[in-house]
Amino acid sequence: MREVLSLILGGGRGTRLYPLTKMRSKPAVPVAGKYRLIDIPISNCINSGFNRVYVLTQFLSVSLHRHIANTYKFDMFSRGFVEVLAAQQTNESADWYQGTADAVRQQIRYVQEDWCNDILVLSGDQLYRMDFRQMLQTHRDSDADVTLAVLPVVKAQTSELGLVHLDESGRVVGFVEKPNSDDLLAPLKLSADWLRQRGVAGPERQYLANMGIYLFKRRELLDMLNTEPLATDFGKEVFPRGVKTHKIVAHVFDGYWEDLGTIKAYHEANLALAGNDPPFDFHSPEGVIYTRMRNLPASRLGGARLEHSLVSDGCVVQTGATLERCVVGVRSIIGRNATLRDTIVIGADRYETDAERAANRRRGIPDFSIGDGSLIEYAILDKDSRIGRNVQIVNRRKVQDEEGANYVIRDGIVVIPRGTVVPDGTII
Repeated sequence: MREVLSLILGGGRGTRLYPLTKMRSKPAVPVAGKYRLIDIPISNCINSGFNRVYVLTQFLSVSLHRHIANTYKFDMFSRGFVEVLAAQQTNESADWYQGTADAVRQQIRYVQEDWCNDILVLSGDQLYRMDFRQMLQTHRDSDADVTLAVLPVVKAQTSELGLVHLDESGRVVGFVEKPNSDDLLAPLKLSADWLRQRGVAGPERQYLANMGIYLFKRRELLDMLNTEPLATDFGKEVFPRGVKTHKIVAHVFDGYWEDLGTIKAYHEANLALAGNDPPFDFHSPEGVIYTRMRNLPASRLGGARLEHSLVSDGCVVQTGATLERCVVGVRSIIGRNATLRDTIVIGADRYETDAERAANRRRGIPDFSIGDGSLIEYAILDKDSRIGRNVQIVNRRKVQDEEGANYVIRDGIVVIPRGTVVPDGTII
C-alpha cells in the first residue's frame, strides 16, 4: 500500500455551505457532534492501509491545519503521514487554485518526488465509508489509466449530479453534467442485468454518478495534467477529453454516500444520524472514523427528555429541556425548559469561567449556551453562539432564503453564525 499516495482536495470556498464556511474551510465544518468533514476521507485512507496522505488547502484553512496536526500522528516506524499542502506562490505559479486539477498541478512536485505507482484523489466534503483496496483491485485488474468511483442512482437524482456513460466492458466513454432531459439520459441508462451482475441492489438505480473519487496511474496523471490547453477541473475538462486518449474505467460503489455541499444536505444528513437505524455508523467494524481526542467529561442530563438525538462529550442538558431529533456538539449547554426540534447545535470551543459569565451578564450578553425557556426548531446553531433566554428561532414567516443581523436562512433552515449573540426574547 506504500505504492499509493493519497491527495485530499480541501481548498474549496464552500459557498453553498455559507455561513458555516464564513470562518472556516468546508472540510473543517463539524459533523455528527464531534467530528469534522475532513475526518471521513482521512479515516477511509487509514482503514484501507493508505497511510500516506496530503491534504491540499487554501481557503480559511487555519482551523483545518490545527485539527489535522492535533489528530493524525504516526509513529516513526510506520512511514505514514497526514500533511497539509497549503496554496503558495512558486516560481511556476502565483495564482490561487483554479479548480481540482489545477490544485493537484500546483502541488505536483510532491507526487514527482514520491515513489508511488498510483495516486488516489479524494474530495473533502463527503460522508461515506469505502475500502479503497477494492477500488485499487479494479484499477489494477483492468489495467486502467484512471479509475473512477461511481454510485448507482435513480432518475430523480440525476439532475444534480455528474453522470458517466459506460460501454459493456465498464470502460467510461462519456460524461454528462447534471442532465435535465430524457434525451441526455437515454444513452446513460444501464440494464438491470448489468447492475445485478455487479451486485447492485435496486433495479431502478440505472444511472451511475461520478463520486469525485479518482485513482490514477502516476505517469497518466502527469500526462493528463500537462496536456495543452491546461485543464483546471477533473470532472469538467480532464476526463471528458481524456476518454479519447486514456483508458478510464468505473468502479461501482453500492454503499451510503452523501455530498454535504449544501445547508439542506448538511442538515438532513446530520439529523439522519440521530435515528434508530442511522444510514451511517461512525464506529463500525468495517472502519472506525477517527477524530481529535478531547479530555472532556461525560455529558450530564438533568431530568431532560430526549428522542432520537445525539449528545457529544462534555455537554449539560438541564432539567425540563426537551430535545427531539437533534445533534448536540461538544461542550453544549442546554438551559432549563428549552425545547429543540430538528436542530444541530455545533457546540463550543471552550468553557467559560464563572468570572467571564458574571461579567458578560452584567453587559447583557448570554452565556455560551441555549438559554432557559428557548424554543428552537429546524435550525443550525454554529459554534460558540450565545442564545439568550426565551428566544424563539422557528422561522415563523416561512422564509426560504434571507440574511438578518444575527441569522442566515437557507432552504428554510435558520443558521445562527459562529459566535453570534441572540439576546433574550428575540424571535426569528
